[in-house]
Amino acid sequence: MLNDTQVTFFKLNAYFDVGSLKYLYFVIIMSLYVSIVCSNVLLIVVICTNRSLHEPMYILLCSLFVNELYGSTGLFPFLLIQILSEIHTIYRYVCFLQIYCLYSYVCVEFFTLASMSYDRYQAICHPLRYNTRMTNKKVAILIVASWLPPFLVVLCTANLTSSLQLCGNVIQKVFCDNYSVVKLSCNSIRGINIYGLVMSAAMIFFPTIIIFYSYIRILKICFSGSSQTRQKAVSTCTPQIASILNFFFGVCFEVLQGRSNMSSVSVMLQIFLSLYFLTAQPLFNPVMYGLKMSSIRNICKNHLFRHKV
Repeated sequence: MLNDTQVTFFKLNAYFDVGSLKYLYFVIIMSLYVSIVCSNVLLIVVICTNRSLHEPMYILLCSLFVNELYGSTGLFPFLLIQILSEIHTIYRYVCFLQIYCLYSYVCVEFFTLASMSYDRYQAICHPLRYNTRMTNKKVAILIVASWLPPFLVVLCTANLTSSLQLCGNVIQKVFCDNYSVVKLSCNSIRGINIYGLVMSAAMIFFPTIIIFYSYIRILKICFSGSSQTRQKAVSTCTPQIASILNFFFGVCFEVLQGRSNMSSVSVMLQIFLSLYFLTAQPLFNPVMYGLKMSSIRNICKNHLFRHKV
């Protein structure tokens, strides 16, 4: 058994030897990362440089795309290094930095999706008062509320985990995970589990309630309103609903994998499930919003093809 003074690094045991295929995996992961960066940066630039898109819905979208870049940067460069490395270890301080980055990304994603749901609720359920209810000041408050609390809460969580006495240094994943580190504690983890449940309720349950409430009200308006109202609701809400479902499924996969016995599941499938919610969302969102929202799609076409004859 290791004691806390010896745990200066962690071993990531989910990696396995794939021989020369590691170069193929490196190219695939690098391509995914480049695609994420390019697509999200493109949409951020489009929204920021076009005054016609300086509306609450697009400003919140811009915040979502910035978060996708932030979360991807916390994962992909590390994965690329580990794929080419022969020894899959990570320094303790880098591990907790990655935990902080990835967990804050997840929490910000939940709050941003909740803010966007609230915006759609106001636009569809209160169209005549939308401009007075969704002012620039209120949008700024929503963005700050989506970013600041998650960063503070996750900082407390990571700090609490880093203070634990550890009796091991082996993590059965391809990246650092808070629960995997907590399970290495020499002492009882009941207290930190209770804290984790409370923080999860605050960071996940609260925005989820906002999302469900907003869309229940939107559905009520759709069923009782005109066909024009239903068409507007469908066109503006479809990308966001798809994004929410994609993210929820990914988080559920991660929670089930961390809390269940996955010994009967193949290693490749375990890796895929653990990476799904961190890779699918940054790829999925720019494609979904870019294709489904005509205003963004048309401006992107003008930016990309304006020099062609």
